[in-house]
Amino acid sequence: MVVACLLVAGAALGYWVYDQAVNGVRTSDALGDKGARSTGGTQNILLMGLDSRKDLNGNPLPKKILEQLHAGASSEVGGYNTNTLILLHIPGDGSRATGLSVPRDDLVDVPGFGKQKIKEAYGLAKAREEDRLAAQGVKDHAELESKGREAGRRTEIQTVRTFLGVPIDHFAEVNLAGFYDLAGALDGVDVCLKHPTKDKNSGADFPAGRQTLDARQSLAFVRQRMNLPKGDLDRTRRQQAFLLSAVHKLESSGTLDKIGRAYSLLDAAKRDIVIDKGWPLMDAADQMKKLAGGNVSFQTLKIKGFGTYRQQSVNLVDPPAVRRQVQELLRPAPSPRPSSPQGGGSKPAAPSPRPDSGDATSLGGDGAPCVD
Repeated sequence: MVVACLLVAGAALGYWVYDQAVNGVRTSDALGDKGARSTGGTQNILLMGLDSRKDLNGNPLPKKILEQLHAGASSEVGGYNTNTLILLHIPGDGSRATGLSVPRDDLVDVPGFGKQKIKEAYGLAKAREEDRLAAQGVKDHAELESKGREAGRRTEIQTVRTFLGVPIDHFAEVNLAGFYDLAGALDGVDVCLKHPTKDKNSGADFPAGRQTLDARQSLAFVRQRMNLPKGDLDRTRRQQAFLLSAVHKLESSGTLDKIGRAYSLLDAAKRDIVIDKGWPLMDAADQMKKLAGGNVSFQTLKIKGFGTYRQQSVNLVDPPAVRRQVQELLRPAPSPRPSSPQGGGSKPAAPSPRPDSGDATSLGGDGAPCVD
């Protein structure tokens, strides 16, 4: 899931990770040279969490791992849907970063496929590319998987870029195994629940209040959507809260300064993550460290409501309205007006707050935002 994207980005961990380690992390050309890029040092990073039960080579995960993930007994479950999509906006002026979560069931235009759920862009393009190559006589499984995934990444990136109307400068992709490996490397992450909850599908079984989750519990926490007031939208809030708490722990516990833990994270990165070729891990580490201490807030992009399309439940969206919301949320924070020279001692006007969807998630003082 998406938390692994940031944790792996942090796995570069500064000055002691040398070329032989960094070269082991997989990179992708999927971002290419197409599309505008951000200016003024600002970075837009797309984080994609696949719900795949397969490794980076397309091979099924071992049954034992599937059982630990509580994610179904078959490697075919989940397919290649990007069940987590977050655009992380890091301003070039050092001000607070913003993460925009895109609900996975938003019905959008997918290039070459028409109206589809946004999460399906990756898998649809991957399957089509593999079929095309197979028709040309390509039989090598590794080649089909590699080129199919590149096609999937390109289409997902293009879909998100067009839907949100913003440049995408870098991306990171991870699957369920990556989340599990990295959550375990943290030795537990603190979360806070407003109410007790259970869900047999995800394996969630949590009391109310603050608690520390191990790797298995962490996966259940971010995957649960049944028995939550807003279903899938509440799951998005949980992912945001977990991400904030995990990044907070990386910094506050000194993990970013422990060589042994650094290489543990990096080993997991080599197994489970793909980043774009133009994003050096050293740069990624610096950017992710800036998020520690609560220097980031998350928003879930608005939907119009729920509907049915081709006999599937979908989120109905208004793309122009979504793009307006994105522009409002990512605009630079206004500076306070200086005190008037006349009238002596008048206070500067408070900056106007940025609009939000009503579902902002920010880091609390204890590093564990409370969610449903």
